[in-house]
Amino acid sequence: MRQFPAVICQFLILGVVMVALGACGSPSGASPTVSVSPILPTPTTEASSFHDPFAYCAAVGTIDAPDARYIGDKLPDILVQGMIRKGIVTADAPPAIQQNAVWRCMQGHVWICHFGANLPCQEKADTSQAPTAEMTAYCAANPATDSIPAVVTGRATVYAWGCKDGNASIVTASFRVDPQGYLADFWYELVAL
Repeated sequence: MRQFPAVICQFLILGVVMVALGACGSPSGASPTVSVSPILPTPTTEASSFHDPFAYCAAVGTIDAPDARYIGDKLPDILVQGMIRKGIVTADAPPAIQQNAVWRCMQGHVWICHFGANLPCQEKADTSQAPTAEMTAYCAANPATDSIPAVVTGRATVYAWGCKDGNASIVTASFRVDPQGYLADFWYELVAL
């Protein structure tokens, strides 16, 4: 049995429906008016997908992580070279270290974060000024500690926390937040050469 392309089948079905509607007639004897739009396939063009992260970000504007429109390498060499130029990683670092990063688009530009020493690249900044249950428990056990470790506070907090009289309290604001809600101090803009 011969198979027809989907577009031809859609037009054939549309024609059968129109003939059937015309044959039915209307109660007054006049032919009914039917407005039918053909169903056409959505064209896929190369312009809707990107291999280059810089072209991708220029097109999408702002997005937390590359979506299906980006079809290039997860972390292309052009971004690794950009990190080397900015001093984020060294040229002689092993490839596994160099590629331990994520990128996103902000206002049409490429921004990158290298995980390094457990940096919270993919977490939104925690701007809460209320201590967590973990901080409260830590201060109950360590009432005069000047600094609560990140393993207790969480690495995404924008504040440095300490214990005062057994209560968790903010010592100082440590980090800035970027327009997308990430810790700005860990993200770097890369430019195409």
